[in-house]
Amino acid sequence: MTSTAPDVLAADVLRLLVARGETLGVAESLTGGLVAAELTGVPGASQVFVGSVTAYATRVKRDLLGVDAALLAERGAVDPEVALQMAQGARRALGTDWGIATTGVAGPDPQDGHEVGTVCVAVTGPAYAGASPAAGPYVAPGCPGDGKVVALRLNGDRAEIRRESARSVLGLLADQLHGNARAQDTEQNGES
Repeated sequence: MTSTAPDVLAADVLRLLVARGETLGVAESLTGGLVAAELTGVPGASQVFVGSVTAYATRVKRDLLGVDAALLAERGAVDPEVALQMAQGARRALGTDWGIATTGVAGPDPQDGHEVGTVCVAVTGPAYAGASPAAGPYVAPGCPGDGKVVALRLNGDRAEIRRESARSVLGLLADQLHGNARAQDTEQNGES
């Protein structure tokens, strides 16, 4: 993932989505709307940004985003597979091409056995429809080809962890969109 500022990442993501004619939906837990705020801070975001679900409560993850109840009961809300299912749920609920999600522990106290700074960010989109999950730091088991999840261990206070989580999920999406664009360019140029 890149280490660019969130506002720059948001503008980059939106520019790429506009060029591709694709849309984005967001599911946020620990970031509580920060990702959506970064995106809507960019003029013209409404061309591709459909909306977000702030799924702070576990029941919202389950009932609105469709995260598996057994998974939530077994592992809690801070889990890579939960993050992936949140991204898929945002995509489904908002009718978008791409979905991204954040879940984790911003602090000040640990949650469900997870230390402060434990964060998972996820992306899913058309690039993953039936694709091989060969690339990526983590692909959720049981979800081959359905997206990409990165588990993070962040340092800092609550505000810093939330900001870095927002930056990380935008960076993950930017990396996927740039990687997709490079793959399409290579394919169009007849290279392999």
